[in-house]
Amino acid sequence: MGAGKGRYIQAGQRSFRSIWDHRQTPGLASPVRKQFSGRKTGVELFHPGCGISRPRPEAEIPGARPIGPCLKEKDTNMNRLARITALAIALAGMVFSMSGCDKLAARDQLNKGVEAYKGTHYEEAINHFQQAMKLDPSLATAKSYLATALAQNVVAGLDTPENLKTAQDAIDIFMEVLAKNPHDVNSMKNIASINFQIKKLDEAKIWQKKVLAEDPKDPEAAYTVGVIDWMEAHQNTLAALAPEGINDDGEGNVKAPKKVMDTLIAQNAPLVEEGLQYLTQANDNRANYDEAMAYLNLIYRRKADLDFGNEAARKEDVAKADEWRSKAMETRRIVEAKKNAGPGGITMGDNGELK
Repeated sequence: MGAGKGRYIQAGQRSFRSIWDHRQTPGLASPVRKQFSGRKTGVELFHPGCGISRPRPEAEIPGARPIGPCLKEKDTNMNRLARITALAIALAGMVFSMSGCDKLAARDQLNKGVEAYKGTHYEEAINHFQQAMKLDPSLATAKSYLATALAQNVVAGLDTPENLKTAQDAIDIFMEVLAKNPHDVNSMKNIASINFQIKKLDEAKIWQKKVLAEDPKDPEAAYTVGVIDWMEAHQNTLAALAPEGINDDGEGNVKAPKKVMDTLIAQNAPLVEEGLQYLTQANDNRANYDEAMAYLNLIYRRKADLDFGNEAARKEDVAKADEWRSKAMETRRIVEAKKNAGPGGITMGDNGELK
């Protein structure tokens, strides 16, 4: 081995040992040096006898955004979205929970109102139903019950502002119910009944006919229409006869002047015809309907007025009126007897004694 080459090897060995010792020496930097320049990273390695080598730099795409910041931004956005979603779910849960509590409280108020209504404590019932509506505006039953309770506070025939306001409040609520359910027969009947009580007879008749449009076999609606027709015809008769000093005899009023009766016939003919139709319909649709029979008696007496000048027709209508009066009285007697008879077996007398 030549001297030159030997020196080289010895130098290399010394350098290697020097570097190795250098690496093992505590507190001294490692021969593996890391360099950082911006985002680029690289490692320089020292190879004994060969010098320092550097890895090739990462390939860059012109115009591309740095990968590191993109991932950090994406992670940040995803975390923000997750927090917002979680918050929304939490708020929705709170709202749902509060809504559920309100619905339960509304049901409780509704039940209390029903109990008060059954006990005829209508003002208390109205208050409970109003509270139920505030707690749960979607509770349609509370709205209907409130209107019904208000209707119970309407005094028939009383035209004071307070009474008329109560009547209108009830009607307005029933109208709200009908706006959502146009076929609600119960609301129609109540509106008709309220109008009847405050003497708006034409309105009452209109609403009872709406009931019949939904249920043609409803006996009470037909009965009410017939009763209103008789009431109006009877009022016309009294108004026509009073100036002549004549009282209604219920048998055709043959003593009244022809001029008076002609005017009365023109007024009452449509009412009597319609009244007969609806009262007959009511009687046909309910067995033992003594109230309808009683008004058939009365409407036939108004029909006798229309027969003025036709004695045979007048007598026939008066005879029919008497027949319906007898039927009404007999039916009522039978119905009352059945009520008083009780379920059979041992019965209790008026003084509480067993029979």
